[in-house]
Amino acid sequence: MKLFPIPTGNFKLDGGAMFGVVPKTIWQKNHPADENNLINLSMRSLLIVTGDHRVLIDTGIGEKQSEKFLSHYYLNGDDTLASSLAKVGYSFDDITDVIHTHLHFDHCGGSTKRNSDGSYSTTFKNATYYVSEKQWNWAMNPNRKEAASFLKENLIPLQESGQLKLLTEEGDLFPGVSVRFFNGHTDGQIVIYVNYSGNTLVFAADLVPLSGMLHVPYIPSYDTRPLITLEEKEQFLNEVVDQQQTIFMEHEVETECLTVKRGAKGFEVDLRFTLDEFLSFVPTGE
Repeated sequence: MKLFPIPTGNFKLDGGAMFGVVPKTIWQKNHPADENNLINLSMRSLLIVTGDHRVLIDTGIGEKQSEKFLSHYYLNGDDTLASSLAKVGYSFDDITDVIHTHLHFDHCGGSTKRNSDGSYSTTFKNATYYVSEKQWNWAMNPNRKEAASFLKENLIPLQESGQLKLLTEEGDLFPGVSVRFFNGHTDGQIVIYVNYSGNTLVFAADLVPLSGMLHVPYIPSYDTRPLITLEEKEQFLNEVVDQQQTIFMEHEVETECLTVKRGAKGFEVDLRFTLDEFLSFVPTGE
């Protein structure tokens, strides 16, 4: 098995929206905001090469949206999905499988593209796209709170291509790769567990989007069912600590991977390190 971080660029969101009821005086210590109260977030995908499968988890915001749409999110950074894949020796056509943790635009926008005639098609023509059935149904019939995050141009091409596969059960998906469902952030969000030589790397997506959110009550205002998130996150983090798992951070610019420990005030960061360090089994201290 081979693992590669695939950065697709950064974007900005309102810090207050990210941290919900937590006061700015608390959250800005770890995640300082700019003059517009925005905090910078990465859109870091993960490429897993296992057997004959080249599995990409999430695909960032993509490049097909209008300038007006993208202007709301202050895209920054030099990385793109195509350039990051090329750096590790792969192209769009090499990808055999894409797992979408969920279908908010910053997680799946890169999976479709706008053609010269204005139509849309899938970016990865040789790939099967995996989404939980619960999330797919949720996205296709969105509630008003989430409607702006589910874009038809990200969804319909998947359906029309015949490449979409809906998951109804948790468990093994590929050798060394398994999935579980979580419902607090959005219905049917997938969290991916990767077994690398006996060590578990967890792609936690928006269950734990930032290290400053390890405190269980710190829940984004974007979550549709915050009390469910509360329960899910506490159980998840207990397992991470007890089973000595490593979390792969999709949205934290400065941190690729981290481990968690219990502290006087609850869960907190133990170690921060790169994915390369995880692969070499020599994580460095925070």
